[in-house]
Amino acid sequence: MIERSSPNHDARPAGTAIDMLILHYTGMRTAAEALDRLCDPAAKVSAHYLIDEGGAVARLVPEERRAWHAGVASWRGVTDINGRSIGIELANPGHQFGYRPFAEPQMAALVTLATGLVHTHGIAPRHVLGHSDVAPARKQDPGELFDWARLAHAGVGLWPAARPVTGEMGMVFRAGDGGSGVAALRAVLADFGYGVATGGPYDAELGAVVTAFQRHFRPGGCDGVADPETVQLVYAVLALAG
Repeated sequence: MIERSSPNHDARPAGTAIDMLILHYTGMRTAAEALDRLCDPAAKVSAHYLIDEGGAVARLVPEERRAWHAGVASWRGVTDINGRSIGIELANPGHQFGYRPFAEPQMAALVTLATGLVHTHGIAPRHVLGHSDVAPARKQDPGELFDWARLAHAGVGLWPAARPVTGEMGMVFRAGDGGSGVAALRAVLADFGYGVATGGPYDAELGAVVTAFQRHFRPGGCDGVADPETVQLVYAVLALAG
């Protein structure tokens, strides 16, 4: 492991346990460029670890310190995500600079690192998340090309099996829709952890949350429309989360 100290961290809140793992892509052209930025005091951003496409892992911030990686975010009613999480950056140009699949050596290194982290800190599978999960209105990373299934099969995070579509789960919900089906969708997404209001029609906020959910659990189609497959997966993920 490479040691490269970032100055961008502070103390975690007293008595706060580490119980979340947040994954990001760097969204920069090269890993070296990302590393420099994460260690630049003027940038005021950091993560605990950075993994380049060759699989090299750099430790930037001690785990006991609060790295500055999630920004304005929420999960299960908690807004200081940085205070209770470990942040891992994966070198990838991202949607702005030529988004591409994550390299095999990089994924292998992530599986090893993340497996150790969830074991050490007792991080529950439902708390292994992407930046887009905790900040759906602002972020897309690590995005639809990230292999969440592989990580879950290694014991890190969740990956649901498909279920038969029945009842309201056979309906399609999109912008402008209302009614009991939309209310139920909001409630289930909020119950799982997404920061979404539990009342109101299918608005832009709900569309952003559905898109974030799709990027994580249904990457083949990330359009913000709650089609039957998406809706059944929402219920399946909540059931799996326990």
